[in-house]
Amino acid sequence: MSERVVITGMGAITPLGHNVAQTWDNIVEGRCGIGPLTRFDTTDFDCRIAGEVKDFKPEEVLSFKEAKRLDRFCQLALVAAKEALAHSGLVIDESNSEEIGVIMGSAVGGMITLAEQIEVLRTKGPHRVSPFLIPMYLSDIAAGHIAISTGARGPNYATVSACATSAHAIGEAAEIIKRGDARAIIAGGSEAGLLPIGVAGFAAMKALSTRNDAPQKASRPFDRERDGFIMAEGGGALVLEAESFAKARGAQIYGEVAGYGATDDAHHITSPVEGGEGAVRAMRLAMKKAGVGPSDVDYVNAHGTSTPINDKIETAAIKAVFQEGARSLPISSTKSMTGHLLGAAGAVEAIFCVKAILEGIVPPTINYEFPDPECDLDYVPNEARQQALELTLTNSFGFGGHNACLAIRRYR
Repeated sequence: MSERVVITGMGAITPLGHNVAQTWDNIVEGRCGIGPLTRFDTTDFDCRIAGEVKDFKPEEVLSFKEAKRLDRFCQLALVAAKEALAHSGLVIDESNSEEIGVIMGSAVGGMITLAEQIEVLRTKGPHRVSPFLIPMYLSDIAAGHIAISTGARGPNYATVSACATSAHAIGEAAEIIKRGDARAIIAGGSEAGLLPIGVAGFAAMKALSTRNDAPQKASRPFDRERDGFIMAEGGGALVLEAESFAKARGAQIYGEVAGYGATDDAHHITSPVEGGEGAVRAMRLAMKKAGVGPSDVDYVNAHGTSTPINDKIETAAIKAVFQEGARSLPISSTKSMTGHLLGAAGAVEAIFCVKAILEGIVPPTINYEFPDPECDLDYVPNEARQQALELTLTNSFGFGGHNACLAIRRYR
């Protein structure tokens, strides 16, 4: 029988805070981290708002060399990973380093560095391009830097599956531990795509909200007036351990990754299949691996991007999985407060599920004002709800038809 995989540490840096505690407090209070995009001149852009990590000074939390030679996505990954590791109390040394891994993903990697160096090439020529360009923009480099920083010498790579990236990282890390190829893994993701080409690209697809005059009202999942998602940046990391490894060192255990489902729609590059068939299979797989049924699920943290198509189809998928039980199931999209952290979303939202279980609080979906007849479930509108929770699901879906679902359970 394979090992249970438990959660012993959590770290996050988001538009709502520089750590898990700050971020979660703001989630519970229903505060929004979205505001005007300040990173560059947005005058000519259709979307001029985003979820920025505010007042982040990397040199205050990283070494000078780390801060100078890392793209922002990598800085955010390191901050989240270091918090998670400190929270776990896990000491990595010669006795265990080969059994501890890092799976840290990013959907777009070091786009900021790449864009800057393309401009250097254009204006100054090839001999002025930085020798650090390649190791700064590769998506896998965050996992590598976390290993160098912590000494973890076990399995190490990045997942890349658009907005499902860090959910896949956590799920795959759990599978590695279950099959005995690692005893502990730092898993999650980070994203820093708030630059002109990133915003322009999503805007060209008509994927972003243009509610520029009311940024804190712009992300409104499942609401009839939703008009697109809000790009955000940040990082999230969890320390996962084999139960026996965690117990042997006397670790505090915060939850369990009980199940993981990964599927693909095989339908369309950006649009989910009608009815959410791929999402349905992912949720059912996660529950099957957890050994539970629909009636055992107490809360769903939805992908809930605030786009017209996603929210309608995710609602249909939840109805297909939970049948009549869908009507009484609390569902919320924390993206209404954080914005969409893209490749970091799955990890940050998994942390929210752990905190929801530990504190008996279901996070709200803020900005829910106008009911949509095609989105007619209980989205925990506008205010957090006190409720005892044992088992939660968190959904992450990405361009390419990628679907990932994690079942997070109270540890007993």
